[in-house]
Amino acid sequence: MTADAGLTSATLVIEERTLVGNYDEFSYTELTKDPMAKVVTAEGERWEASYTFPDVAVYGYYFEVVANGETYIVHNNDFSVYWTPEKGSGGESMIAFQPSDTDAVRRYRHSSYDGTFAVPEWSKNAIYYYIFPERFRNGDTSNDPTVGQDTILGEAVEVHSDWNDAPWVPGTGDGSDEFYNNDFFGGDLQGIVEKLDYLADLGVNTLYINPIFEAASNHKYDTADYKNIDDNFGDNALFETLTTEASNRGIRVILDTSLNHTGSDSKYFDRYENFAELGAFEGETIQESSPFYDWYTFDPAGTTPEAMYEGWVGVDSLPNLNESDSWKAYAYGDADSVTNMWLDKGASGWRMDVAPWVSDEFWREWRDVVKANDADALTVAETWFDASKHLLGDMFDSTMNYIFRNAVQDFAAGESAEEMYQNLELMRENYPQEAFYALMNLLSTHDAARALHHFGYTGPESSAEAVAEAKTRLKLAVLFQMAYPGAPAIFYGDEVGVTGGEDPYNRATYPWADEGGNPDMALLDDFKALIQMRNDNAVLRTGSIDAPVYADENVIVLVRELNGTHAITAFNNAAETSEVTFTVDDLASLNFNDALSSEALAVPASGEITLTLPAIGGQVFISQ
Repeated sequence: MTADAGLTSATLVIEERTLVGNYDEFSYTELTKDPMAKVVTAEGERWEASYTFPDVAVYGYYFEVVANGETYIVHNNDFSVYWTPEKGSGGESMIAFQPSDTDAVRRYRHSSYDGTFAVPEWSKNAIYYYIFPERFRNGDTSNDPTVGQDTILGEAVEVHSDWNDAPWVPGTGDGSDEFYNNDFFGGDLQGIVEKLDYLADLGVNTLYINPIFEAASNHKYDTADYKNIDDNFGDNALFETLTTEASNRGIRVILDTSLNHTGSDSKYFDRYENFAELGAFEGETIQESSPFYDWYTFDPAGTTPEAMYEGWVGVDSLPNLNESDSWKAYAYGDADSVTNMWLDKGASGWRMDVAPWVSDEFWREWRDVVKANDADALTVAETWFDASKHLLGDMFDSTMNYIFRNAVQDFAAGESAEEMYQNLELMRENYPQEAFYALMNLLSTHDAARALHHFGYTGPESSAEAVAEAKTRLKLAVLFQMAYPGAPAIFYGDEVGVTGGEDPYNRATYPWADEGGNPDMALLDDFKALIQMRNDNAVLRTGSIDAPVYADENVIVLVRELNGTHAITAFNNAAETSEVTFTVDDLASLNFNDALSSEALAVPASGEITLTLPAIGGQVFISQ
């Protein structure tokens, strides 16, 4: 810490962070206060102290300083990081009078991670194609859901006759019934198998598929049977065909499930008496003799069925799971556990739903099983906030990067580049490098409005001008995504112009031309070019990265390097061209070509570089 002359003393305060659940419990516990030593230099005073962090954990620190008889704190800034209750992005600090309550302190955060932590090497080079299977492609109409036969929570399902319908939402006047998540289009695993050549041609190398196990709803997070593919999607043999055929094309498959809750309409709970084996709440009666009884917590005093058990975040169709020994054995402990079974059938890893709601110890034990089965298998958490505690080498390799999603969406929409980038710098500084280069970098997801919707293409009512601008802004976001560390994720249909607001409109069908859809083939070609740019240039995937060499309200410029190859990546969100000048000594006298246009750039011996960036666009220069 540097300071002007006048400080009487300075103290480094170290604390350990406790974070449980979705910030259900959050606190810091003081470990030590270390006096700092003053060092006088020509530039001023520097105060120094050292500390060795004892364990794998997330720690906080700040400084207490005394000047003119008054005690102050030097702590983190008050920047709000997306989705994260704890404020502060690192970097520039703020000074305040010492508060009477340390809850007012904004700690700098430090991740002390396992020194042996390594993610699968392939995951740093992954480009995900992210599929909501019920809406991607109907490859086998014989397994489609059937009205009068299939049910959800004891009620009838609805089936669309037109693949290009919008998803139905109760209460909107679209003609649907009053139940959510019960309308089906017929997408299935055979549809994915049919389009593997399309995906290989797109340039992706990893499929992330939302849940495919037996379940009543269209989203399948209400698992009915973890060990069988949903019969409207296919069967277990077809899953093995999918992984084999994908592997033949150099594509891996990542599966998705929740080990936090099952469905109430499941073989394990069986509230609606749809299964042969005795469920823990079969017929809305607590069944203590059920083999699944200790998987759940019941309250016999409840006066309604819903009051007799706890659903995840109050959703009674998703009863929470206890971390009982029998459940853990079934989930990951047994040789034929859910975790092992699907890895053995060809999955390359797991994305775990609502990870913060499950205990750290559960995830540590689960990770050990995954890595013992296949050291090259990937573990991905669903966390929306700063995921530091999950990325210390003892739980997950990666997370769905919602912070990246919001930051890049807002930048591409025209908001402050400097403000946006603080979110990304937080992760670069706080996450272990292994995890940082394997983050699943999202733009659209099944849980939030699609990127094009955020950029102004909200539906058929949008003007041609609004649609064109939204697609231009999407291309800027994808350019950033493909030129930045971490694994880009393309949500099915984004590449051909699919839009949609909040769930379920973001889960629209892919507009296949042979199903009467109208995919934007020009946008598809742009996606292919950007993906190829990333695949062709290792420096964009695993090259080093530091703080921006230039940043203002509209422009971000980054420099990357790998094994002597340099890259300059520059992005402009302004509606007009932007000329920027900056100096990078390490790039002096190097020659570059634009990876997309082949435009040449010769850096003079001074290292001073001037770029003229296109409106709502950017450039990626690779050294020659």
